[in-house]
Amino acid sequence: MMIRVSVYQTAKGPFFCCHGCDLSLNWTLFREENMEVMQVVKEQITRTLSSKPTSLELFKNKVNALNYSEILKLRQTERLHQEETLAPPVLELKERLKPELLELIRQQRLNRLCQGTMFRKISSRRRQDKLWYCRLSPNHKMLHYGDVEEDAENPAIETLQEKIPVADIKGLLTGKDCPHMKENKGKQTKEVLDLAFSITYDVEEYSLNFIAPSRTDFCLWTDGLSVLLGRDMSSESMRSELEILLSMEIKLRLLDLENVPIPESAPIIPKPPSNYNFCYDFSQTEQ
Repeated sequence: MMIRVSVYQTAKGPFFCCHGCDLSLNWTLFREENMEVMQVVKEQITRTLSSKPTSLELFKNKVNALNYSEILKLRQTERLHQEETLAPPVLELKERLKPELLELIRQQRLNRLCQGTMFRKISSRRRQDKLWYCRLSPNHKMLHYGDVEEDAENPAIETLQEKIPVADIKGLLTGKDCPHMKENKGKQTKEVLDLAFSITYDVEEYSLNFIAPSRTDFCLWTDGLSVLLGRDMSSESMRSELEILLSMEIKLRLLDLENVPIPESAPIIPKPPSNYNFCYDFSQTEQ
């Protein structure tokens, strides 16, 4: 098969040429199975690109290593995994495991709030000038906070001057709904909006405003505060962790069933016998 490349002048030229060589190599292996050739080449490219190679040479090496036999192995592994995870008994097991794993995530979130986090105050001039620390009391009844110095690490609860009873917290706001974001509407970047959250307390006249240091801290705190308010956790971090925990737990539970096909439905339970005369009567004294 001849492939004429006339785009070498562009940055896409070497990349296109690499695909052409790969297509030509697979063509010699499959002969007349045109559609299969295209599917394999497409899969080689998409799987290699998903690993985000940093150079064309690395891309070539990964494509060459991902030959047809490797593609077949990956397809078979993924098919078996899909059959296992989508089987009705496995889906039912997942639903049974979810409450226990969600409770585990809830406890982790509350423990993280008890450890506390250092936040920055952003002034109206958009300068990061002051630091403050917030943490939950060990009995989960008080939220302690106060200003701290730059070099302070994990300050004790006794050193934090202010506190809010958890029972007084009325609501949790995020993003552009936060009071400190409304005050500077149109001035805050999307990055800051994605990290902002507030709690309202008393009769919703007062609020404590946060800007998380990272998206991870944002998810941990909004999940933890939702737990304190008796609400469901809804962050992307929680969903990701739940999926990972479910996957690990399912794999552990199915270890003894390796290479054993999982039935689509439970076996039929036979009808009870007409009598139980075959049972041994222990009430009679042996002679």
